[in-house]
Amino acid sequence: MKLINIDPRKSLPKYKQIILSIETAIADKRLKRGDHLPSVNKIALEFSLSRDTVLLAYDELKKRGIIYSRLGKGYYIKSEDFAFEQRIFLLFDELNSFKEDLYNSFKETIGNNAQIDIFFHYFSPDVFKKLVNENNGDYTKYIIMPTTLKDAPAVIKTLPKNDVYILDQTNAELEDYPSIHQNFVNDIYKALKAGQQKLKKYNNLILIFPPFRQPPGMQEGFIKFCKEYNFNYEIIPDFENHGIEPGDVYIIPNDRDLVNVIEKARNQKLKPGKDVGIISYNDTPLKKVVENGITTISTDFGAMGRILAEMILQQSREQIENASSMIERGSL
Repeated sequence: MKLINIDPRKSLPKYKQIILSIETAIADKRLKRGDHLPSVNKIALEFSLSRDTVLLAYDELKKRGIIYSRLGKGYYIKSEDFAFEQRIFLLFDELNSFKEDLYNSFKETIGNNAQIDIFFHYFSPDVFKKLVNENNGDYTKYIIMPTTLKDAPAVIKTLPKNDVYILDQTNAELEDYPSIHQNFVNDIYKALKAGQQKLKKYNNLILIFPPFRQPPGMQEGFIKFCKEYNFNYEIIPDFENHGIEPGDVYIIPNDRDLVNVIEKARNQKLKPGKDVGIISYNDTPLKKVVENGITTISTDFGAMGRILAEMILQQSREQIENASSMIERGSL
């Protein structure tokens, strides 16, 4: 990996790109105290910069006590002990209460030596690509959620590989990247298996699954469970114009659909947990009290944020599955 990286297409001034390159190399243990840095002339020539641009970067590093110079010999690393401020690009799909829990946990664990800029793509491949391309090279770390959008792996691979972390959803094309993620196939399969005794009193399991917003593994795990345990099942893309029958169980990833199912059940005077079953994805405080409690399948988003921050602080490159479980309440 090159010591100095300059991208003329980026908005970050070139002297700051030099500073960031050297700080990152020290933080990654590629530069140590006493190491000799490339000369001003060498950097200027390699990247077609003026000597003044390189000198501006080196002077800033000298002021901060990170490097020192020897007359006629060049520049050297003076200290590895400095407050390296990570600049973190955090790309979420959308904002909701559990993503807020994830973000707050991540921010608390990462501490004060990081600037976190958060962006949202709202499931648009074009917005996803635009945000990644516009910010490529401007950050020390890139945290990307999710990776199931069309062409997302190819876009992600344009970023510096050693600086990318995958959050919440991953896939085979990105198996070399560090991640903290959910295993949606196993999570929904194991959760439904744990609740199968209560599910047996119902006639039909219905997964509301808009494919452009939800991870494919969720559908795969649902079908696997229903076939192995001989449950009648149905998969619908949305709840619009769909009637509720006594004996139905709804598995609902999206909270808007959850509200619609509850409202329609009330209108038809069907009681959740008795006449119909409801299983929601992702736990929130409100689901503890609505309709005598909504059963959920949920990962621990607070733990996900904490583990992600610890991975960055420790420069870990693991692929970690975040724990998930079914929380049974009155709606089942």
